[in-house]
Amino acid sequence: MAKNEEQKVPVFASLEHVYGTGSQLEEAEQRFFNLKSKFLDFFGHPPDVYARSPGRVNLIGEHIDYEGYSVLPMAIRQDTIVAIRKREGGETEKVLRIGNVNSEKYALCTYPADPDQEIDLKHHRWGHYFICGYKGFYEYAKLKGIDVGETVELDVVVDGVVPTGSGLSSSAAFVCSSTIAIMATFGANFPKEELAQLTCECERHIGTQSGGMDQAISVMAQSGFAALIDFNPIHATEVQLPAGGTFVIAHSLAESQKAVTAATNYNNRVVECRLASIVLGIKLGMKPEEAIANIKTLSDVEALCVSFAGTRGSSDPVIAVKELLKEEPYSAEDIENITNEKLQAIFAGSPSSLDVLRAANHFKLHQRAAHVYSEAKRVYAFKDTVSSKSSEEDMLKKLGDLMNESHYSCSVYYECSCPELEELVKICRDNGALGARLTGAGWGGCAVALVKENIVPQFILNLKEQFFQSRIDKGVINKNDLGQYLFASKPSGGAAIIEF
Repeated sequence: MAKNEEQKVPVFASLEHVYGTGSQLEEAEQRFFNLKSKFLDFFGHPPDVYARSPGRVNLIGEHIDYEGYSVLPMAIRQDTIVAIRKREGGETEKVLRIGNVNSEKYALCTYPADPDQEIDLKHHRWGHYFICGYKGFYEYAKLKGIDVGETVELDVVVDGVVPTGSGLSSSAAFVCSSTIAIMATFGANFPKEELAQLTCECERHIGTQSGGMDQAISVMAQSGFAALIDFNPIHATEVQLPAGGTFVIAHSLAESQKAVTAATNYNNRVVECRLASIVLGIKLGMKPEEAIANIKTLSDVEALCVSFAGTRGSSDPVIAVKELLKEEPYSAEDIENITNEKLQAIFAGSPSSLDVLRAANHFKLHQRAAHVYSEAKRVYAFKDTVSSKSSEEDMLKKLGDLMNESHYSCSVYYECSCPELEELVKICRDNGALGARLTGAGWGGCAVALVKENIVPQFILNLKEQFFQSRIDKGVINKNDLGQYLFASKPSGGAAIIEF
């Protein structure tokens, strides 16, 4: 395969290339058969092409991608498949018809076939995620001067098995597979790195200030490897994990609704980080107007923080955070006295940030900055550990320690955990996990645990008994669905187009 071909989304004529052999292939064949049958039921004809994109588990590097820092996720086998077909339009208004294999939970959606349509964020619908990809595809085509002709009508059916609200990027898997399906329908194939950037921007149409990790690993993952994802521009470096360890993913069963709670949770932290970076810039010698204009993320002021730490005999930017940002929450007035500018003016160009300002009355700048800078260091410590000459035993212990430190920082400094996650992480550690931490945005969703390969079956059994059984007894989940909420995973491959 030529180098430039490798950089594009692979196109396969069989499922074996994507799903391997054995039971996973049989399961995939059944899903595609059901998906095609559902498509025929909905629309009376089969799809032209399929696209799939996987969910991911972030091993370390939480809430730092949108601050410009590298992260270290891996793709999982659970994915979202989009079946799609162009439809010849009639005389009436052109529409997009979007169905779901799980039609009882997700009703058929119709939207205008208009790439300039606004997404109604006040009325959340599951089909909005497809429209993110639809809008993004046309924006990219226009930017690149690609002629896609007249707007066409599309029939679409979606099958997603990444648990929603789990912190495993079901939304990114949906947006990525939608964008790639639309791209394939038009006979196009964009470079993976550009697709990763494009799909990150696509998801912002839903009102979440995504940093790009989820889309990058979903599009660019290589089977058998985790990846160090760098940003600006997006780039992925393969990371070989030690063979003697397996990652077990367990759902806390508290659903994290990232798009719905953005103003008080996810986007709130983005705003707090921006304010922390501006205040640090001013306290480190920048003029307020200069800091507001030029400082967007904590990575933008890291060099200043490191220089400050140098005067204290250190290179750790957290030194500047400890000395220059107070631990008590800042009021809006406190920050405006430092910046000489109203917060509404600083964030005037960002409607989602203005929503945060309406919902929040204080901001924890010290804690958020301390988490981001320390977590960024842990990512590189993780990568350095797996590429070191240490024994596998020492390597696994060090990785576990880093995961535990990450969870403490997420829980205490970033406050993105919840009681269910705290309980689940403790049970993981009590049953032999070398490390366990929340993964994804938090406020619910999943924990990921590093477990020695030889104890995985017993570990999963113990988690079932000690965490999940009581929830099964109460009817929170069906025991037959437990495999969706508790599973071991090795690194999976990324997005693909399937034509058969």
